[in-house]
Amino acid sequence: MLEPLEEKTYILNLGPQHPSTHGVLRVVLEMEGEFIVKADPDIGYGHRGHEHMAENRNYLQFLPNMGRVDYLHALAFNHGYCMAVEKLIGLEVPERAEFIRVITAELNRIASHLLWVGAYLLDLGAFTPFLYCFDDRENILDLLDRITGSRLTYCFYRFGGVPQDIDQEFIDGCRAFAKRLRRRWKDYDNLVTKNIIFIERTKGIGVITKEQCRLYGLTGPMARGSGIPYDIRKSEPYSAYPLFDFEIPIGENGDIMDRYLVRMREMEQSLRIIEQALDKLPNGPIMAEKVPKRIKPAAGEVYAAVETARGEFGCYIVSQGDVKPYRIKLRVPSFANLSILPEISRDTLVADFVAILGSIDVVVPEIDR
Repeated sequence: MLEPLEEKTYILNLGPQHPSTHGVLRVVLEMEGEFIVKADPDIGYGHRGHEHMAENRNYLQFLPNMGRVDYLHALAFNHGYCMAVEKLIGLEVPERAEFIRVITAELNRIASHLLWVGAYLLDLGAFTPFLYCFDDRENILDLLDRITGSRLTYCFYRFGGVPQDIDQEFIDGCRAFAKRLRRRWKDYDNLVTKNIIFIERTKGIGVITKEQCRLYGLTGPMARGSGIPYDIRKSEPYSAYPLFDFEIPIGENGDIMDRYLVRMREMEQSLRIIEQALDKLPNGPIMAEKVPKRIKPAAGEVYAAVETARGEFGCYIVSQGDVKPYRIKLRVPSFANLSILPEISRDTLVADFVAILGSIDVVVPEIDR
């Protein structure tokens, strides 16, 4: 009689307290030696019920929640939610306010990408780039702090515009920061892009095809890294973005290196947008006239989408004519982007898994909501 075969696989828990998950994300790995047989993300540890909160608050009271869903690109979430409510009540935003929204959202996008680069290199064992990235990011936080009063969980936009105008000191600070960051590209190139260890850890690892992007609904740098030029700022233009000239960086191979390069090039495009917005900044009001103090839309439904640092954020609102929304559904990019993790991590080394997970740039509170 044959002896039963010995079980070859074992279970390894990555998280929910592992530093590389950047939050309370648990991934259950089924391993065979050093190779991953199956990866099962276990989400929900940071669930706060944001969408349910919306049903128990009026439209303005729910606005601060947006800065807590994606705390790294909070202004894009501010923007998407405000756009949806403005669409629902038929409110037109003044041009100057739209320009201020674009400038601040792009600054916040650069800050998000800088944090990702620094923290990602830290996951891979490189400490110096982290210091460079946070040094540059600190300049953005100082700029945004002057006009928003916050450094992370921003709640700056309002229905119909923005509550605070920008002054010459802020404009000069933005121009100085753009010059400073452009001088840094060479440093990042030498420290990271040309680093042979980084190249070996990222080239040909975690490859995602165009077809997989479509099947899983991937957006942002995840899709653009695989060669899909989908960016809502171009594909479905909103706010003042149609007035500016910028490019959509895309990759060729769909690996980790391409996703890194896309994010680095996106920062340069954000600088271009900011400088054009400052050059063309119109005069005029920063808030729409006759904004109702009590938002009570007619019954109906609306959807608005914006491009965040991680991809498409969509806000779907259903109104039944009350001061509170009947239903709000947030379509967040990290949830869709994380869904491909089991497929692209199969048959990879556990050391490469950390590199693959980091390249997705997940924000856990955004996934859990």
